Amino acid sequence: MMSDVASVLTGSVAMASFVAMMFFLRFWRQTRDEIFMLFGAAFGIDAAMRFALGFNQASAEVEPLFYLGRPFMFGLIIFAIIRKNRIGRRDS
Repeated sequence: MMSDVASVLTGSVAMASFVAMMFFLRFWRQTRDEIFMLFGAAFGIDAAMRFALGFNQASAEVEPLFYLGRPFMFGLIIFAIIRKNRIGRRDS
């Protein structure tokens, strides 16, 4: 029973990440601001990793490999924020 609930929650979070990716990419298309593209890529990575985790019956040894995308995802978000702050300081 618990694994069914965990699968549903994993799918829900994957869908939410996918929707966030679509919103950020739409904003990027409208503004061409790089931060939206990088945030969209980060949420896309998160959605892909969660979809893969939800659809795969991974063993306890393999399951941590699905979390390797998260440091890259969070790194993209940090990179986007730092880059946006540095660009903003040069313009003013």
